[in-house]
Parts: sequence; structure tokens; C-alpha cells
Amino acid sequence: MTRVRVTAPQSVARVAPKRPYNSREAAEDSDVGQVFVRSLIRSQLRLAVVVASGFLLLLAAYGAMVALVPQLAQMRILGVPVNWIILGVALYPVIGLSAWLYNRSAARNEARYRDLVEEK
Repeated sequence: MTRVRVTAPQSVARVAPKRPYNSREAAEDSDVGQVFVRSLIRSQLRLAVVVASGFLLLLAAYGAMVALVPQLAQMRILGVPVNWIILGVALYPVIGLSAWLYNRSAARNEARYRDLVEEK
């Protein structure tokens, strides 16, 4: 029994077509463009910190409420403790609202950046 090697014909490697040099890349290469990019990063970080700290403050307020009102642990609705209902039902819309506001604000920040870059 003989071995046969099956190979594809050797061809010249394809060279990827060059992308056109657009205004965004030009902005990132210049000093002013780097300032714009740093500004965008700072604004996105600031937004993330504000949303996260607001949500953590809300959770801390819930924890303080549970600690200050221990009767919530004994109160039950349909056999489920009230503090679980508050944590499981009332906080989910707040999470969704926080995520929606964050996405909307982040998109607005990026649109402002795009406007600045394209004006340049």
C-alpha cells in the first residue's frame, strides 16, 4: 500500500485590501484627536461610576431598611417574606432602568465624540 499526499496547488498569498484612512483614524493620530479619545474614555468611565454608585447606594438603602425594620423579615405575602419580594421584584425594574439609562447616555457620549471628530 502506498501513501498519497493530497495537497492544494500552491498559490500566491492574498494581500488584504487596504482600508481607506478615515477621519476617525486621523483624529486618533493627531494630538487633538488623542485629547478627544481620552475625553470620551473619561466620560464613559464617569458615567459607569455614577450608575454603579447610584445602584450600590440603592442596595445600601435597602440593607439599612432591612436592618432598621426587622419586622419585614416576619411579614409574609403568600408565604414569601416581604424583604425577599422587595429584593426580587422591586429591584429588577431599577436594574433595567439603570441599564437603559446607561446605554442611552453612553450612545449620546459616543455620538458627541463622532460629531467632534467629523467636524475636525
